[in-house]
Amino acid sequence: MKKAAVLVAGSWGTALASVLADKQYDVCLWSRNEQQVKEINEQHTNQRYLPNATLSSLIRSTTSMEAAVVDAEIIVVVAPSHAMRDVMRQCAPYYREGTLIVHATKGFEPETLNRMSEIIREEIPSSAKHLAVLSGPSHAEEVIQKLPTTVVVASHYKAAAEKAQDAFIHPYFRVYTNPDLVGVEVGGALKNIIALATGLANGLGLGDNAKAALITRGLAEIARLGTAMGSSPLTFSGLAGVGDLVVTCTSQHSRNWRAGYMLGQGAKLDEVLERMGMVVEGVKTTKAAHFLTRKYQVEMPITEQLYEVLFNGKDSKMAVEDLMVRVKTHEMEEIVAPQYASWLE
Repeated sequence: MKKAAVLVAGSWGTALASVLADKQYDVCLWSRNEQQVKEINEQHTNQRYLPNATLSSLIRSTTSMEAAVVDAEIIVVVAPSHAMRDVMRQCAPYYREGTLIVHATKGFEPETLNRMSEIIREEIPSSAKHLAVLSGPSHAEEVIQKLPTTVVVASHYKAAAEKAQDAFIHPYFRVYTNPDLVGVEVGGALKNIIALATGLANGLGLGDNAKAALITRGLAEIARLGTAMGSSPLTFSGLAGVGDLVVTCTSQHSRNWRAGYMLGQGAKLDEVLERMGMVVEGVKTTKAAHFLTRKYQVEMPITEQLYEVLFNGKDSKMAVEDLMVRVKTHEMEEIVAPQYASWLE
């Protein structure tokens, strides 16, 4: 039986482990938490992250990185963005060149602003041609129930993307391939910012018109920064762009939406993070994007106002008002449409 390693045992890692088990992989799910490992092995549950879900008997867990990674045909990495480098450093001594690495983490490294694939290549250089990212509209709570889900895998190398596609594709889990690794990573990370902002607007009671505007203008911000970083603008009209954005901004399964909603209801950031009990990637991503806008000299007004709310204590209602009274502009200035250039002159 083929072996797969999944690092780490959070909600999305556990859900992806379940997909691989359904593909008849022998799945080793790595965790630092001995109690969590014991629960998965003895009770076949992971109650903290996926309550009431029963895991396949093909999923076993371990605290040993060596036991998890050695002899694996595929390594799936779902570590939080701030922990990615440490996890990959632990993985590196046991990595066998040619083994496919698929990461499914949506964020940037806070200190360096690196994308997750950049961190993986730095820590395991020999993985460069065997590296892919999995992203798209996919709540772990629905995947574990085997509800229909569609995602995308991207890589600089077609063979790696197709190998990842073959590993995961299943009647309830459809997988497309895409050559735009940068765009898929950027779209997956930045949509969490807009989900936070949308949740905040819902918490303030601002209605569906505001939600629609935030999603639409948020997509423009994502595409603006993504293209400046080298992505194809077409990627953001696909699963890793508008698809992921819509599901994250409209579902109460979304941690980022829920965190934003609590902020809109008046809770402080520290209180929200404590109540969530799980990583809210959008918070760190907002800070990273704040600095990326300066690096690439692009405007992201929703992101900037959210940054002020999260890190400088700005009143949420004032942030919304400042968004509404920005200097007037043309919508078409932010769309790649050369045929309208003369109209804008």
